Amino acid sequence: MKIHGYRLGFAALMVAALLGVLAAPMARAADVLHIYNWNDYIAPQTLEKFKQECRCSVVYDTYGSNDELLAKLAAGAKGYDLLVPTGNAVEALIKQHALLPLDKRQLPNLRNINPAFLDSPFDRGNVYSVPYAYTVTLIGYNEQKIKQLGIPTDTWAALFDPKYLVKLKGRVTVLDDQRELMAAALKYLGYSVNDPDEAHWRQAAQVIIRAKPYWAAFNNTSYIRLLSTGDIWLAHGYSSDMFQANDAAVKAGRGIRIGYAIPKEGAVLAIDNMVIPRDAPRPDLAHRFINFMLDGENSAALTNMIGSGNPNLAAMRYIKPEIAHNQGIFPDRQVLAKLEQLQDLDRRKRRMLSRLWTEIKLY
Repeated sequence: MKIHGYRLGFAALMVAALLGVLAAPMARAADVLHIYNWNDYIAPQTLEKFKQECRCSVVYDTYGSNDELLAKLAAGAKGYDLLVPTGNAVEALIKQHALLPLDKRQLPNLRNINPAFLDSPFDRGNVYSVPYAYTVTLIGYNEQKIKQLGIPTDTWAALFDPKYLVKLKGRVTVLDDQRELMAAALKYLGYSVNDPDEAHWRQAAQVIIRAKPYWAAFNNTSYIRLLSTGDIWLAHGYSSDMFQANDAAVKAGRGIRIGYAIPKEGAVLAIDNMVIPRDAPRPDLAHRFINFMLDGENSAALTNMIGSGNPNLAAMRYIKPEIAHNQGIFPDRQVLAKLEQLQDLDRRKRRMLSRLWTEIKLY
């Protein structure tokens, strides 16, 4: 009997040990928040602060475009608790039933968001999304060179009109982004960035083809550096990038200053949003992170780091004055009324845009 009892006791110990081994990684996993966000889109100290506050770990993966995010999810990527897509990508994810409705009882700091950035067409009532930060797609330029050449900086004509481009040949870059470049051309022509008329899209493509010989490159990645070093004089890009380009130019001490302006015809407003995937392993931690980022001081840290626009009213007191008073980053109501968010395209429009883009690139 003793031997039998010993065997039972030993077996019980072995089972307990095995369960302990299995439970350990499960416990660790239960305390991990998995975030999928844009490159360089959170202040490092903010992430550390959240880890300490929630007493959890964070696995932080990054992407460079909404297309990359959507493609990875479409390929079956799972395990993320929080994503930060732009409005049109949020719209696509909602259509795919890929998002979890927010429990706003867990988000008391939602009251900090400026109402002007809520209830967007892609998510009426903010059922699935909470604004994180925003950028405006605009014109950045070398102040000295552009002034010498007498080129206006308050219009998309600086990017598309050959009478100005002839003075800038080889010194201009545009975003290598179908929607963004077409949106700029549509605005230049006086149309909405979401214009439904295919004839207008073809007109916009012709505007781009006419201007293309004067441009140096389609460039999404290095135009910050090229502006700051004086290698290019005019760039189509994002407000936060232009802020960083000027910051780099000032620190380099070359006497270069980078200005940036929202064209009078209007431009694209890109609001990035925090959302929770429907199959998120830890939606409770995701809600904690969202509410944490809705705190004014935490939200302001990103703006102070990269010059992103901020929809959080409680953040304004913590944002550096030179950023808070910059019209390119924080447009006033009159300018804000001229900005539009890109909407998700249906299949027919995607095919049309793809054909036009091929023509543009091959020309």
